[in-house]
Amino acid sequence: MKDTIKKLGKTVEYLRGITQGTPEIAIILGSGLGSLAGSIEGKQEIRYEEIPGFPATTVQGHEGKLIFGRLGERYVMAMKGRFHYYEGHDMGFVVYPVRVFGRMGVKNLLVTNAAGGVNTGFAPGDLMLIKDHIGFFAENPLRGENLDELGPRFPDMSAAYDRSLQSLAMECAGRVGVDLKSGVYCYCKGPSFETPAEIRAMRVLGADAVGMSTVPEVIAARHMGMRVLGISCITNMAAGILDQPLTHEEVIETGKMVEQKFSALVREIVKNWE
Repeated sequence: MKDTIKKLGKTVEYLRGITQGTPEIAIILGSGLGSLAGSIEGKQEIRYEEIPGFPATTVQGHEGKLIFGRLGERYVMAMKGRFHYYEGHDMGFVVYPVRVFGRMGVKNLLVTNAAGGVNTGFAPGDLMLIKDHIGFFAENPLRGENLDELGPRFPDMSAAYDRSLQSLAMECAGRVGVDLKSGVYCYCKGPSFETPAEIRAMRVLGADAVGMSTVPEVIAARHMGMRVLGISCITNMAAGILDQPLTHEEVIETGKMVEQKFSALVREIVKNWE
């Protein structure tokens, strides 16, 4: 475990040596949502394989770049592509970037993802504010010896997604004309899509959307005391809702379809972030 702290130190030292200071907000861009990076001005792009300690992403729609620059008046950093448990990574690797953010001094995390709609009132192309999550299908990233340098043994998750930031996001959505839904996100390990029976069970549990990311990253961020805001792009309806198979290509295509309103919403949120 002490090796993790040492490794984080080397990654942070490398990034601090080539960037312009501590970003105010870190943003994780999900499948098909990487186009927001085009709105970052004066950007500095660093490929993951150039960064000590970072693995390379292997998923279509995840380009694999860490981007620093300005989104409006805010200095931000953005992950254009994330790591998933289903790629074969250890959970410690999956949340490694978030731990890097925290060790750099970043206090705010905006996490986005592509998700399947479990709520039958949703439609592909909707954006959903994550108000809470169901994560007990996940391998918890804090399992094992606790890293006291990062956070407490038993971190509180009763407000995993910052409530004041949720209110801000809703206000921003109204200003830019986005019909922002709200709901509970459920994590599944993947990479297979869920079965219709699993989706029916999730609906009974109170889930509105389902995906294969985000929850481990949010747990790691809250462990380190970061404020978190989450937004899902509903890229497809989950299994059994429509009489058609699910494909990753549909996820990417819908992500492209919503990129304009997604980018407008995120820019407005970052502009007004407390």
